[in-house]
Amino acid sequence: MSGVETKQKSVLVAGGAGFIGSHLCDLLLAQGFRVTAIDNLVTGRKENLHGAMALGLDFLERDINDQRALEGLKFDQIYNLASPASPVDFSRLPVFIMKTASQGHAHLLELARATNARILFASTSEVYGDPEVHPQREDYFGNVNPIGPRSCYDEAKRFAEALSFSYQRAYGVDIRIARIFNTYGPRMRPNDGRIIPNFFMQALQNQALTIYGDGSQTRSFCYVSDLAMGLMKLIEGPIVGPVNIGNPRENTVLEIANTVNQLIGNKTSLRYLPLPENDPKQRRPDITRAEKSLGWRPKVSLEEGLVHTLAFFRHELAARPEGVVTPVIG
Repeated sequence: MSGVETKQKSVLVAGGAGFIGSHLCDLLLAQGFRVTAIDNLVTGRKENLHGAMALGLDFLERDINDQRALEGLKFDQIYNLASPASPVDFSRLPVFIMKTASQGHAHLLELARATNARILFASTSEVYGDPEVHPQREDYFGNVNPIGPRSCYDEAKRFAEALSFSYQRAYGVDIRIARIFNTYGPRMRPNDGRIIPNFFMQALQNQALTIYGDGSQTRSFCYVSDLAMGLMKLIEGPIVGPVNIGNPRENTVLEIANTVNQLIGNKTSLRYLPLPENDPKQRRPDITRAEKSLGWRPKVSLEEGLVHTLAFFRHELAARPEGVVTPVIG
């Protein structure tokens, strides 16, 4: 970043072996930071960090839910991206998700408090639930079912936001809050149940693409390199947040399915299933705050990003002769 002294800054990325976390590690290393990633590999993959480790990244295979994992550590900045984040995880790991955003994040906040580090919490557009306000601005309180099948993730992130602000008010901890909208790109898990991996894996295997509902629900997809840059600008910037980080371009799920089929040259059919409970009908960020306060907006077009993502999934599928089974959710 121009005009910012980065070479002396040390950074911890919790969840650093995950999809977004590993790309963030790459960016931070390229910007001259000293980077350590910590991850328990529940959903992260160590191979996501092979390139970063060759460039000097330190990796700690530890769980932030265990306070002993952080003993003796000291950093200038902490990013907390630690959490399973895909729909298949909500039914598989609901208690773990809630513990990671509560006790795990509390451990990182205590580390930030003890060492005077700035800490960024990676929250989510899921805090808006199935929104009744569109597009979603940061001052919208959301429409979340607190006991529904998605609540383990939605409420965990809402709690962690509140916990962060409580630490700021009570102890003066230097916090940042990012609300991440739908993100895609290389290193997504092929069978993680989200739209882009599902569509690519199904299309590449000549299977019908699964549409939940009638396909008219909308999403706004941000390429992962843009997202990582937004997170770095936020932690380096002047505002606490929360700040929406996402791409305001809105597409229907059906449009995305057709784009994927056209990109691959397939003529596979579409398979319609019921919409899962509490699945949001619309999702698009208002990024005015990020634009005005951080000078950030996404640069990678959906078409360009999908080409890069397709190359990754082709490679993933080639490495799996047994194929990839995409999960049915709902």
